[in-house]
Amino acid sequence: MRELTCDVAVIGAGTAGLAAYDAATKAGARAVVIERGPGGTTCARVGCMPSKLLIAAARAAHDARHAGVFGVEAGEVRVDGAAVMRRVRALRDDFVASVLDGLDRIPAEQRVAGTARFSDPATLVVDDHTRIVPGAVVIATGSSPSLPEPLRPVADRVLTTDTLFEIGTLPESLAVLGAGAVGLELAQAMSRLGVRVTLLDPAEAVGGIRDPEVAACAAALLGAEIDLRLGATVETATAEGDGVRLTWRLATGERGEGTFARVLAAAGRPPNLSDLDLAAAGLDDPEEDGLPDFNPRTLQCGTLPIFIAGDANHERPVLHEAQRQGWIAGGNAARFPQVEAPPPWPAFSLIFTHPQIAAIGRAFDPEAARDWVVGEASFADQGRARAMDRADGLIRVCAEPDGRLVGAAMIGPGVEHLAHLMAVAVQEGWTAATFLDRPFYHPTLEEGLQTAVKAVAERTGGTR
Repeated sequence: MRELTCDVAVIGAGTAGLAAYDAATKAGARAVVIERGPGGTTCARVGCMPSKLLIAAARAAHDARHAGVFGVEAGEVRVDGAAVMRRVRALRDDFVASVLDGLDRIPAEQRVAGTARFSDPATLVVDDHTRIVPGAVVIATGSSPSLPEPLRPVADRVLTTDTLFEIGTLPESLAVLGAGAVGLELAQAMSRLGVRVTLLDPAEAVGGIRDPEVAACAAALLGAEIDLRLGATVETATAEGDGVRLTWRLATGERGEGTFARVLAAAGRPPNLSDLDLAAAGLDDPEEDGLPDFNPRTLQCGTLPIFIAGDANHERPVLHEAQRQGWIAGGNAARFPQVEAPPPWPAFSLIFTHPQIAAIGRAFDPEAARDWVVGEASFADQGRARAMDRADGLIRVCAEPDGRLVGAAMIGPGVEHLAHLMAVAVQEGWTAATFLDRPFYHPTLEEGLQTAVKAVAERTGGTR
């Protein structure tokens, strides 16, 4: 067995792992990356990028069908499902290739292929060919899609985000289990491309939206395009012909059933930790959820020289957080036992449906909200949104009684840009008055956010 020593061993070469390697080497450490594949990061290979490619195709079809409102007659819209999926895969492969180029820049002697596990707190074994003794370890093993228990009897007929983008063409019908960000995006995209879609989730709100007003608005807008069944728990799945028959029960007790050409499991991606033998590393699982106890700011596991970053810790499984966490974990691993605990970024999530959905900062909580000042603005009468025929949605901005902005939830056109403005405001601790003392061009969608913040300022004495 090959013997290898290093300052930092990084397990996983995704977004967090590559960032950890870069941070460790920049800090002067000799780092080794262990990767079992497939490479290319979750985002590029099966996540953010291929889903946005599918969404872009769906948006083109939707806009073509609705161009008549502008006096533009586009004629019959025909979707070539096979061509759609070919383009998704072709550009997806370009994105993956770009990531792999980044991995290839790591010297061959600092890369180890295989599955790593702890044999003791200070030693890693990779398959049966390499033993590594590192000064510190960064766990950046990513995540994998889960398969809900009722779907296991028909597992060979179920799609996940790891397999969806490999289908040759679009199915006639699709059941999507999970109304989180991924489920919502893919359900709406498929529907706009002509697929009959039913979306099921036991939760009572789409996208994990906590603000009840924004949640209701989102359910109404998205439910107008797809068969949305909130409060639905799938009970059984059986093979029927070439498809799958599902039965489900609603929170009201009412039961439903349907047969679908394909089923997509979009019910989450748990961390890839089971192969690591964390017990051998001396890492306990206090919550019995497979996760070791770790500090969310330093990313250190207990007092050991082991750090966990990205989707592997399930703290904030989005790319920009994974990249930052990788950088923090890699730097702390290189400097151990001196570790840094930078302040967290504000919570920030985006769902790329149309309209888009965003949540920034502190999540809405009925108890805390009793003391908050809430400013609201509707896109229904927002000038730029009306000009674009996209006048649907709602913004809700929350602030402390002194006017300091603490969070927002919104659904509407161009929300990805408005949300970035709000994230900066929350991170910088701006009051509503400070926010309003910034230029807002007319006519823009950003003026909708300005209106909501102005409502906060009027209630906190912050207007001029």
